[in-house]
Amino acid sequence: MSERQVMKVFQRAFISRISRIVLLIILLLAVVYGAVAAVYATRTIFKVKMNYAVVLEKLGGKRQAVTEVGWHARLPIFTRIEQEVTLMNQIMHLGGTSEPRRIISKENVALWTSALLTYRINDLKTWAIENLQPMTLLQGDYDGIVKDLLQSEPVNQLISSRPTVKEKIFRALKSSPINEGGPTLEEKYGIEIVSFVLKETRFGDNLVEASEEKKRRELIAEAENYAADQEASRIKKLYAAYLEGIRSLQKEVGRPDGTTDTALLQFLVQQKWAAAYEKNQTGQNTVVIQNTEGSSPPITLPLPEAQR
Repeated sequence: MSERQVMKVFQRAFISRISRIVLLIILLLAVVYGAVAAVYATRTIFKVKMNYAVVLEKLGGKRQAVTEVGWHARLPIFTRIEQEVTLMNQIMHLGGTSEPRRIISKENVALWTSALLTYRINDLKTWAIENLQPMTLLQGDYDGIVKDLLQSEPVNQLISSRPTVKEKIFRALKSSPINEGGPTLEEKYGIEIVSFVLKETRFGDNLVEASEEKKRRELIAEAENYAADQEASRIKKLYAAYLEGIRSLQKEVGRPDGTTDTALLQFLVQQKWAAAYEKNQTGQNTVVIQNTEGSSPPITLPLPEAQR
């Protein structure tokens, strides 16, 4: 065998060996990746973050709460992670939504309101082990208590005394039993009620429009009543001045036996028509004033200088 042929054989053997090594490395990497992926997917090794906890369910049915922060391992077949629970402050909206909810006040008036509860899980065993679907249960109890208290209040309290109503509901959520002789929310779910906020309480749009229309009509009626009162007061003052003028005139030029009363009345009537002539209220050109004795002919007055 020539030297050239020997070199070709060695080259082929080297390439074959390198190929086998590369394939072996790829196979090892695939196995390692598959194992890591399987561990990650099954969470055989899991991490507990700060202010979080993990509830494990063992093969025998027992539950275990893991609260220690850090990495933990579990048997992939004999245990499973049931849930991960946050221990930080959490919020819950009235009715499960931030949108206003419709309630009925004590006087059967429809109102729209929204509220926000802030709570924190203190007892993980009570929350996650003694209650099945604790979020759903807490939402139902919370909605029931808040709606009962809101609907027992008169509408003026709900609109104008919201801080008082808010504090009343907060005390009920924190320390009042759900039912007589039963546990409170904190005892039943192992939580701490941190705060309660009554975000909004308002009338419905139709009722607001009706109230605004009612207020507008009341303002118009008040203005009309005020104008009527002013006019009545003006007429009363004019009447009083008129009577006082008659008394003064009768005292100065009249006779005690009353024989001049008719003449004085006719004179006052003449003065009234003369004033009407001066003002020209009806647009007429002349005003006829009759003599008090009836013996003289009627007198026709010309127009004032300003209207010629």
